[in-house]
Amino acid sequence: MRVELPLDHLDELWPEKFHGARIGALLHPASVSSKLEHASCILERHNGDLFRLSAFFGPQHGFLGQTQDNMVEWKSYEHPRLRIPIYSLYGEHREPVAEMLTALDVLLVDLQDVGARYYTFIWTLYLCMRACEKGGITVVVLDRPNPINGTMTEGPLLDPNYKSFVGMHPIPVRHGRTIGELAQQFHNEAFPNCELTVLPMKHWQRTMWFDETGRQWVMPSPNMPTLDTATVYPGMCLLEATNISEGRGTTRPFEIFGAPFINAETLCQELNALRLPGLFFRENYFQPMFQKFAGELCSGAQIHVTCRNEFRPFQTGIEIIRVIRKLYPDQFSWKQPPYEYETEKLPIEILLGGPMKQFFAD
Repeated sequence: MRVELPLDHLDELWPEKFHGARIGALLHPASVSSKLEHASCILERHNGDLFRLSAFFGPQHGFLGQTQDNMVEWKSYEHPRLRIPIYSLYGEHREPVAEMLTALDVLLVDLQDVGARYYTFIWTLYLCMRACEKGGITVVVLDRPNPINGTMTEGPLLDPNYKSFVGMHPIPVRHGRTIGELAQQFHNEAFPNCELTVLPMKHWQRTMWFDETGRQWVMPSPNMPTLDTATVYPGMCLLEATNISEGRGTTRPFEIFGAPFINAETLCQELNALRLPGLFFRENYFQPMFQKFAGELCSGAQIHVTCRNEFRPFQTGIEIIRVIRKLYPDQFSWKQPPYEYETEKLPIEILLGGPMKQFFAD
């Protein structure tokens, strides 16, 4: 059966105790109904009926999804038609300040996550819950599917000593939770005094991949164009912490990777010899339009997932880095800080959520 989103039934699901409440809404481009209508339009339609719409908020990449890369900030502005503020939570502030919440009774959150700890939207939710607990504001989360299913987990739990904006609470890299389930976990383990309501989906099953939900994929961020991207992301995001291109600046970010100094044939032979489950490495050549090696010819590979239920993205990302380090010890390097506002620890360590020695010997 087709998964029905709470946004599709907001008039039925909106709690009676919040009728007439002043609300703000944390949204991004993938905050759409099953008919692809954006949540802002649906909320506007119910404005004055179910609630009073007072503000919008946007996470990394912007309310409109306009900013391309990590640590590219955007500024708050006024909605051109509704004349209400659209507050940036990826700029001067990543956590709502008191002035943003004073006109609100409820903060509604409707964000499409991709199932990986590094993806920052869940940490914007986390910080919003912290701020709302302090301010006595209720949080209402509209649940959405985990696109890479809700049964498979992978990677280490976050070490609290390695907290950052790509990991603020102990969950595994591939966490296997919906955003509503994460909100409930954050409530139970971190913010017990935050009043939380999670509006449920209908017909979602834990084993479902996004293409089994009957929903259309909408890019939640500029470099997450397809479900294929989300499938490999829990491992391939690790390449952001190296001098190897993770395919940004191409039409297949995270699915292709390489560098000018790599021999594609040798790399693929080494990687395929590992017989990692559910995938094949095909030699590939590309010229990024921006980011690492912009305008240069890169040699490397494309990951072809042949069985997604056997594929282990985090293990794959680790093995890719190990092989490239072995083949090119003089050319490979770790990216140095800053990375997602962390200025001291290595990017690879905040992505791993702990010391790199647990995976990479030096």
